[in-house]
Formats: sequence, structure tokens, C-alpha cells
Amino acid sequence: MFDSGIGGITIYEEIHKLLPNESIIYLADSKNAPYGQKSKEEIIEFSFKNTDYLLNKGCKLIVVACNTASTNAVKELREKYDVPFIRIQPAIKPAALKSKTKVVGILATESTLSSNLYNETSQKFAQGVLVIEQKGNGIVSLIESGKMFSMEMDELIEKYILQMLQKNIDQLVLGCTHYPLLRSKIKYIAGEKVNIIDSGEAIARQTKNILEKENLINDSDSIKTQQFYINKNSEVFQQILNRFDKYFKAERLNF
Repeated sequence: MFDSGIGGITIYEEIHKLLPNESIIYLADSKNAPYGQKSKEEIIEFSFKNTDYLLNKGCKLIVVACNTASTNAVKELREKYDVPFIRIQPAIKPAALKSKTKVVGILATESTLSSNLYNETSQKFAQGVLVIEQKGNGIVSLIESGKMFSMEMDELIEKYILQMLQKNIDQLVLGCTHYPLLRSKIKYIAGEKVNIIDSGEAIARQTKNILEKENLINDSDSIKTQQFYINKNSEVFQQILNRFDKYFKAERLNF
């Protein structure tokens, strides 16, 4: 798995829960975060570099645990490499199906919202539904710098969510893997009438399906390993990992 930083750990959690027999390597490219305000060419370059590292570690399947990389680079990754890739895309379809007000909000990065994949998905599944797009500028940077619970973050989240609430949304799609780390904060502001949707469980199911289809799933009792790498200060990442398992350790890379 790779992400532009530590946010993809929300995807890791769901995959590990569903596939406890699999050894997983998680690569956080925090040095280049956030991807959301990078050019498409830069995002593809980072994705190639991350993939090369993971393949050199012997990975049999790669989860692109980053919405921005998924919507901007997976096509190029699949053309270049001969391994299965699992991509993430904003959960527009379930949000549109569940909406009673027919107004759906999506909080995502600038690059995700401007990508061809996002626009194709939105056009295909959001017929008859008004999609309120909100760029989450600044959120990823604050999370990566350890300011998840800062006043600055509170003000930013409140500003973004209230703008969508004014449009009468009843479904809110978290279109970046970092954002579910803020679920409780977002839920508090959005209120009980707004359903919050992310892609974690769906990605885990898709990962299991592809492993079974490709006959790659591990059903043995062999020792499993969980490895976490980051190419920036690992202190913030370690704090996040401690929420899941106190024995998980983030290893710093020169990468």
C-alpha cells in the first residue's frame, strides 16, 4: 500500500481487519504530501517511485491508498506494471443512492475533483443528484504536521462543512483517505442528519476479491508481518499507529 502520507492508514485498518492472514507493507510518501495540489505529471512520477519500492519488497498486489493518486495515476500504473492495482475513488454511487434530499456533498482534494476519473464517476452515478464539491485545501498538511486536533483544523473543518450544509446535503463523501481520521470532528459539525461515507470497507472487499480471483490470497498459518515506512519525521505517524496497535512501529526511510 502507498499513500501521499499517513491518511491511507484508514484503508489499511479495513484491509487488515478483513484479511488478517496477509502481510502488508505500508509506504507513506509524506515528504511529497500533499499530492492534492501537485500536477498530474508529478503525481504519476511519485506513484511510479512508490510502486518500484514496494515491488522491490516483493509485493504481489498494490493498493493505491490515496484518492489523488488513484484518480490521476492508476491508468499509467496498470500500463507500466504487471501486478494488480486496487484504486480508490470517491463513494459517489452509494451517496447518490442513499440521498433523500438529492443533494450530496464531497470533500476532496483539488486534484481528485479535477480528475477525469472523478468526473466520469460523478456523471455516471449522480444523475438527478446535485453534487456539492468542496476542496479540502489545508487539511492534509495539518494532519501530516501533527495539527489534527488544533484550533486551526477546527476552524477549517467547520468552514468547509458549513458551506455544504447550507446547500441541504444529507450525504457527505470523504474523498481523501486522510479525512476519516477526522470523522468524529466532521460528524460533530455535520450533525445526525448527515450520513458520512468513505471508501475503506469497499476497498477492503475489492482487495479480497482480486486476491481470490488471481489466486494470490494467503490462507496459510505462516507468520504475518505488518511493516510501516515513512520518508519524513515519523513521530506523527507513530502516534496514529499507536491507536491501532502499540507494537506497530513506523520506520524512517531516506526515500
